[in-house]
Amino acid sequence: MSAPRQYYDDGLVQLDKHAITLRRYHFPSGTSKVIPLRQVRGYTSAPLNLLHRYRLWGSSDLRRWLPLDVRRPFRSTLITLDVIDNRWRPAFTPADPAQFTNMLDELLAD
Repeated sequence: MSAPRQYYDDGLVQLDKHAITLRRYHFPSGTSKVIPLRQVRGYTSAPLNLLHRYRLWGSSDLRRWLPLDVRRPFRSTLITLDVIDNRWRPAFTPADPAQFTNMLDELLAD
């Protein structure tokens, strides 16, 4: 059996037909968080503001949790997931936000 087709992978964020994987998510271990797509109710996409731009890991607003991303200050878009039964809303900055959201929209519509 082969691995699921990757719809998006920039090294930190991976999307396949079953899940979103956020690498370097957990503090301090740096392990990944795998979020099954069936648990994703939706998402928001917004320009990256100063509150989150320089937050390399963790939370700035006690609502979102951002995985480690040393390139975040150079990114443009913050994606925040609405996940069933999750206190923290996973948020991240994909390298190509348009490609990621296009693929995620396609998979969530199925």
